[in-house]
Amino acid sequence: MEKDNSINVLGGPLAPCSTAPVTGFFRDGHCNTCTEDHGSHTVCVVTTAEFLAFSKYVGNDLSTPRAEFGFAGLQPGDRWCLCAARFLQAADEGCAPKVHLEATHQRALEIVPLGILQSYAADPA
Repeated sequence: MEKDNSINVLGGPLAPCSTAPVTGFFRDGHCNTCTEDHGSHTVCVVTTAEFLAFSKYVGNDLSTPRAEFGFAGLQPGDRWCLCAARFLQAADEGCAPKVHLEATHQRALEIVPLGILQSYAADPA
């Protein structure tokens, strides 16, 4: 699998999202992506209890540990490379988490308009 260029939604180099917990489609701490990443794990978010409950409700339980996958489960405040469509769905439902724009891959813009991402910005842009 060949990674797409590591460019963020602001046009600069893609910053790291998280290595504790380790995140990303490639599990490299960045929201890098490629053609095989059908979920577009490109939006670097800071999880909240409200978002984690929403995600579990819609069928993607990110908070329950899954030892068989080496996954400890996410806690509020963890940074995570979220699927762009799930972020947009959460935004539509009013429970989207904050976004780190410099760590959000430009491919997220294929699904989520920049204005929406900016309205949830956790960092100054």
